[in-house]
Amino acid sequence: LSGHYLYYHYGCDGTDDRGWGCGYRTLQTLCSWPRGRPAGVPGLAAVQAALEDVGDKPPGFCGSRNWIGCVEANLCLAHFEGPEGRLCHVPRGAGLRGELERLYSHFAEGGGPVMVGGDADAQSKALLGVCVGPDTEAYVLVLDPHYWGAPKSPRELQEAGWVSWREVSTAFDPNSFYNLCFTSRNSEEQ
Repeated sequence: LSGHYLYYHYGCDGTDDRGWGCGYRTLQTLCSWPRGRPAGVPGLAAVQAALEDVGDKPPGFCGSRNWIGCVEANLCLAHFEGPEGRLCHVPRGAGLRGELERLYSHFAEGGGPVMVGGDADAQSKALLGVCVGPDTEAYVLVLDPHYWGAPKSPRELQEAGWVSWREVSTAFDPNSFYNLCFTSRNSEEQ
């Protein structure tokens, strides 16, 4: 990953969103890239209002604890004029292995964090890098928004596994579909 991002996770703004906010937090991380600043990062209420405004969610969605995924994140990236989003659907988790070259190219060409979430595996997360070994080994660098608390240091987060390299074959449910939301610098920044 090139550029800088902020790590948004459960409760980072004082709101207890455990159990429903991982998609929002991953979206916030995406919005903080490439400068690594909170300017332009929408709060949870602003995300919900935007989804009502664009017609994706019905009136009354604001204030709910309903989840969002990559499709909603992509709509919000456009609405808030954040990084450009591009969606990719993978029918089964085992198929993510076939997306490694695309992910590698994305990061090598200066692309930003990639949001990922599925159906059976509905826990949103961000991908920050790819590493392919000499044999069949393949890893993705995962930033997990499910952390609760005030982290003391990046090292603490790494040691606890909140940001970690995970083997592709075990990091994703082979029976779940996945959506990926790739981010890139918008045209004004290029």
